[in-house]
Amino acid sequence: MVEFIIHGILWTLALYGLFEIIKTILYIVTCTNMKSDGIYMIIATKNQENKIEGFLRTILFRILYGKEEMVKDIMVVDLGSTDDTIKILHKMEEDYPYIKVTNWKEYKELMENINSN
Repeated sequence: MVEFIIHGILWTLALYGLFEIIKTILYIVTCTNMKSDGIYMIIATKNQENKIEGFLRTILFRILYGKEEMVKDIMVVDLGSTDDTIKILHKMEEDYPYIKVTNWKEYKELMENINSN
């Protein structure tokens, strides 16, 4: 009887895991079109080398796994960091196509061009 209960619990957990994998695959295939219209997140940062990578990875995790599905791209604006923040941001920009890194002057020009159109 105990063996039957253990097998039942294991099968239940295995089926739950299978359904979660299928749900994740279907979501990634159908819902993650990061280049379409949507909401673009703008993050301004300065001298945050110890925190910026973890923060961005948290945001990316939420985007990829459906908590913030409306966010399409992340623009990170560096406000003149004097530490390794910009190096970390450029490395993450290479790894993830959703992240765009710019400085304050380029961001200001971009916003002026958008406002003038």
